[in-house]
Amino acid sequence: MKPVDLLALGVIIDDLVLADGTTHMGLLGGGGPQTAFGMRLCSESVGLAAGVGADFPQAARDWMHGAGIDTSAVRQTAQPTLRAWQLLEADGRHTQVWRSPLSALPVNLALDTTTLPATHRSLQGLHTGIHPEEPNLARLQALRAITRVLSIETWRSAASPLRPEALRAVLQLADIFSPNVAEAESLVGAGEPLALAQRLLEHGGRLIALRMGNAGVLVCAANQNALHLPALAVSGATHPLGAGNAFCGGFLAGWAATADAASAAAYGTVAASFMLEQPGVPPAPAMLHLEAQRRLQRALQSIRILN
Repeated sequence: MKPVDLLALGVIIDDLVLADGTTHMGLLGGGGPQTAFGMRLCSESVGLAAGVGADFPQAARDWMHGAGIDTSAVRQTAQPTLRAWQLLEADGRHTQVWRSPLSALPVNLALDTTTLPATHRSLQGLHTGIHPEEPNLARLQALRAITRVLSIETWRSAASPLRPEALRAVLQLADIFSPNVAEAESLVGAGEPLALAQRLLEHGGRLIALRMGNAGVLVCAANQNALHLPALAVSGATHPLGAGNAFCGGFLAGWAATADAASAAAYGTVAASFMLEQPGVPPAPAMLHLEAQRRLQRALQSIRILN
């Protein structure tokens, strides 16, 4: 088997409830599939590692197969597949409520890097998320050991700013760190986006991709000019659940392929734009190839370098 270049982690079946009461049940989610979608827009060698139950929907398996995602690290456990309510408010607030028994969480979320297929142990890029107050540094170090580029996002805001040494411990493990604005403020205090990104660099960050929702993304690295890329306009109602994950997957894939922040930001922005256009994961990336190329050119042309 060919080595997997890029790896995403985790699967949850999402039952989405919008602010107006509209529901979309049984969506493939949990971060991993959306991240893998973003990766696949840039790379043909993408894998997903997760634990699922015997109840894992066939439609979800079909989507992963159709998307060309390697599922050899998707293992079946004795616990049911993780499932959660995803409650989205009109002001953007997001609440997750587990529907699965709590006993299923440690089993299906566990990841032993030593038992991954051999094809998954010398990666070009891997993306994961953390709970900021409990980042599980041992897990991050194990992931760091099997990949050339480690991308980390925060799953939620911190209840209070982290101690500088705790934040530095995380940032020093991350080649790419991508919070949204609220999450960044919870880590380093309130401020304008550029100030937030600079504070994260001062605490040990290497490459910061600050996600700003409708305002796009701000990318900063030490000793380099920051760049801003606006969000791409999409038609119709937008569905933000998973757009951040898709951005992170596209950004990581672009960075791993080019080591160019502008290209990475463009790939991430394109991936997020597709994710916004419907509830749940978009169609298989191969079906979107031509439109993805058109959007990529639009994104690259809209990048602004900041002094």
